[in-house]
Amino acid sequence: MPKINKKGYLKNIYNEQERPKTEYPFMLCKRLMDVHGIAPGTKVLDLGAGRAEVSQGFVYYGLSVVALDRDDSFRDELIQAGLEFVLADVFDGKLPFEDGSFDLIYSKSFLEHLPNPEPILLECLRILKPGGCILNLVPDWEANFKIYFDDHTHKTPFTTTTMTDLYRICGFEPGIIRTFRQLPVTWRYPKLNILLNLIAPLIPVRSKNKFLRWSRELMIEGVGFKR
Repeated sequence: MPKINKKGYLKNIYNEQERPKTEYPFMLCKRLMDVHGIAPGTKVLDLGAGRAEVSQGFVYYGLSVVALDRDDSFRDELIQAGLEFVLADVFDGKLPFEDGSFDLIYSKSFLEHLPNPEPILLECLRILKPGGCILNLVPDWEANFKIYFDDHTHKTPFTTTTMTDLYRICGFEPGIIRTFRQLPVTWRYPKLNILLNLIAPLIPVRSKNKFLRWSRELMIEGVGFKR
């Protein structure tokens, strides 16, 4: 069986030239903490962490974070930023942690890369503390279907309905499950979404302008709780 290039994705898709770093991950981190009441001292697992940019914000705001990925390209950078790094291939459906190890499991743009997310979510349920929660951000299929498979590593489409069902199937109590725009101005002024909903269908599908692109493309924000 041929070997899979585990370092190809981050090296080629998330390098500094293709996706330079910005202040956005820290802004998203602050929004997530405020909206979901994530307090300093929370023990977090960042699943499929990649550059773990949002989780670097978590550390800055006083959370304890373990970043897990099967690619260690950013190991040194993450350790220097105060995260613990664990190298493991999550695609085998196992997580190398004891039961009840974390208060929160976070992932962004990760679950859609799994051919079958159920084994990992069952593992997440196992390693969460009672009352802990899982927070997943994934592209919304309904808003992104024309470009969803531009990334050939995308395997599983998500809607708010499928996210809700997945949580229930895997034993989580669904909490907030909704779409949102990656535009900080819409977090401050939610009514702006009404206008953007009207113009989104008119925006070119592969617009290079980030404001236009994120006006059209939506993410799903899903939260599930361990009973």
